[in-house]
Amino acid sequence: MNLEQHINDDIKAAMLARDKKKLEALRAVKASILLAKTDKGTSGEIEDAAGMKILQRLVKQRRESAEIYKQQGRPDLADEEEFQLSVIAGYLPAQMSEAEVRKVISGIISENGAASLKDMGKVMGMATKKLSGQADNKLISSIVKELLNG
Repeated sequence: MNLEQHINDDIKAAMLARDKKKLEALRAVKASILLAKTDKGTSGEIEDAAGMKILQRLVKQRRESAEIYKQQGRPDLADEEEFQLSVIAGYLPAQMSEAEVRKVISGIISENGAASLKDMGKVMGMATKKLSGQADNKLISSIVKELLNG
């Protein structure tokens, strides 16, 4: 079952369960997928890889919004964003731990013989491709900088 069908089935289940909070989060995901399907240059179908990128973007948006709400003293809104984040993140593949990401990046650096920050772009490109959907790009970037500096 593809991602879009899975989301639709979960929307139906949330409607039957009268789970308004989950339904709101799932409808936001569906809206983003529909927008991507109707973009110019698309065939009207969303590949699962493209769907995962959409989900990652939505998770990142929710995480940033929750941080802003916390800084502004609005825990009620932050809780709502974090709930939506948890619902959306449930559709993403399991995230790798920092130690696992560090191990993969170390392997990439040793394969390419990267030695300084000049090689960061090359290493980042390979790391983001290899770890796509499994690790946050901010984490990848910080580990690459750390390993190339040290």
